[in-house]
Amino acid sequence: MDLNLKKYTLSLQHTFSISRESYDSQDTLIVSLSSDNYTGYGEATSNPYYNISCESMISEIEGVRREIETYNFNTPEDFYSVIASKGLSNFALCALDLAAHDLYGKIVGKPLYKIWGTSIENYPITNYTIGLDTIDNMVAKMKEKPWPIYKIKLGTDNDVAIIKELRKHTTAIFRIDANCAWTATETINNAPLLKELGVEFLEQPLKADDWEGMEKVIHQSVLPVIADESCIEESDVEKCWLHFNGINIKLTKCGGLTPALRMIDKARELDLKVMVGCMTESTVGISAIAQLLPKLDYVDMDGAMLLSEDIAKGVTIKENGHVVFPAINGSGIELLI
Repeated sequence: MDLNLKKYTLSLQHTFSISRESYDSQDTLIVSLSSDNYTGYGEATSNPYYNISCESMISEIEGVRREIETYNFNTPEDFYSVIASKGLSNFALCALDLAAHDLYGKIVGKPLYKIWGTSIENYPITNYTIGLDTIDNMVAKMKEKPWPIYKIKLGTDNDVAIIKELRKHTTAIFRIDANCAWTATETINNAPLLKELGVEFLEQPLKADDWEGMEKVIHQSVLPVIADESCIEESDVEKCWLHFNGINIKLTKCGGLTPALRMIDKARELDLKVMVGCMTESTVGISAIAQLLPKLDYVDMDGAMLLSEDIAKGVTIKENGHVVFPAINGSGIELLI
């Protein structure tokens, strides 16, 4: 196989803020794997919270370039088992795994969802994320992008008041992501007020390692709670059982589609709801997530919608939240620049 690595800086339409950071652009690494006159594309974004940069991922992958380029490609699962033994970060693994899946689908002539035996007749609609900001700015962003489901980033001293104000301007479903900013008591007390305001569920209200607090929340919250930062890798799924009602899988954090598929199966065994989330990423990563849609209860795949300019085409999301899958196989990705 031929391996190509390229860093991009993605510019956002608006400054994006969560409880712990704000940013106007996002660095991302695009990995290309080519074989048999086909090219597959994968993506992983930098992430200071996890001490991941594009440069660190490039260094990791360059360290195993020879193994990758001499590998006799057959299936993405076999490829993953080989590269996962090399000590790479999950972010680097994700970019390689997504590229391998896209390549494989293009070689065999099927989109991934068909290879996995699923149908796109029914699938969840993505939410659209409203970053933490002044109430006026948050309202303006909702009016700029009317949408049936919003994920609202919170983590302030007046979070319920924020939702009360936002509710005046839309009948859309709200999902709340506090990004680890609340305590167990805050979560339990906020939940009934937020439920009355049309909130569907709470995502990662407590710190990732606050299992004692989450045990209180799961028994006392009137709203479902979904794990994000508490569910990074495959081994975390079982930890989340009896502490959360569901899990949010991020491909970059778990290492790609190969481990994500196993996490979905495990979650179903444990009767956990399944969500897949995105980073602020291009259509390369979003198109890979879209292949999983028939397997999911919820999805957050609006990352490319937050960009001022995309670097790829593939799956597109219409104004009503519905998805248009491309005629190209695999994840359906083509780079634009």
